[in-house]
Amino acid sequence: MPTDSIASPLRHGLRVQCRVIGALILRELHTRYGRENIGYLWLIAEPMLLAGSVSLIHIGDSHHRGGILPVPFALGGYCAFIIFRSIVTRAEGALHANQPLLYHRMVTIFDMLVARAVLEAASSVVALLLLLAGACALGVAQPPARPLVMLAALALMTWFSFGVSMLVCTATYLSKMAHRLIHPVVYLAMPMSGAFFLLKWIPDPYRTWLSWVPLTQIFELLREGQFQSFESPYIDPFYIVAWCLALTLAGLASLRVLRRHVHH
Repeated sequence: MPTDSIASPLRHGLRVQCRVIGALILRELHTRYGRENIGYLWLIAEPMLLAGSVSLIHIGDSHHRGGILPVPFALGGYCAFIIFRSIVTRAEGALHANQPLLYHRMVTIFDMLVARAVLEAASSVVALLLLLAGACALGVAQPPARPLVMLAALALMTWFSFGVSMLVCTATYLSKMAHRLIHPVVYLAMPMSGAFFLLKWIPDPYRTWLSWVPLTQIFELLREGQFQSFESPYIDPFYIVAWCLALTLAGLASLRVLRRHVHH
């Protein structure tokens, strides 16, 4: 009986929060795409155009490194990086764009960031799956060898990016300098992220240094999911999860600080 009395309010609170996040996702969709030319389809079309353009550069490349096909390699790397880039950079203006919603007691800054993260991750994953299906139909790619591993890598990328996004939301709201720096920093992170290389292609000591970057390990995990012939000795799932947990806790703490500075 005591357990039921505790679980019932928790279930109710979770249902309310899920409804709030769902409503925020719909609002974001309508605000961002609802009145544009192709409407909600632009949510998927945008990452498809970007990732498709990158893959076209490699479509005539017949040089395969150890069974790594260039087109799916480029598609996976760029779509996964789009998840990171979109979640992190869109956190910059999340509070300014949605601050009036904080008049509603049930809406929190956390909910706003979750809604944006879910939207960005879902659109990039759908775009990746559609592009891979098209590449397979054209004969320039094969289906993912370990689809669950690939999806796990994309989920970890989303979690990692969400943790960073909470810190970015706080920093950019409180500091104009952070507001100016976030976009250049994210784009400078691309060459070091592992989006377009494997660690085994990099000579030491740079390989060792890069292997400590959690983004690089997530991309290595993504490649394991994509290609049957690839196994990376540089992946430590516990290390990646520890980073995600640490960023989440730091992000939640930063949102507590941010709430004190937000006047609503």
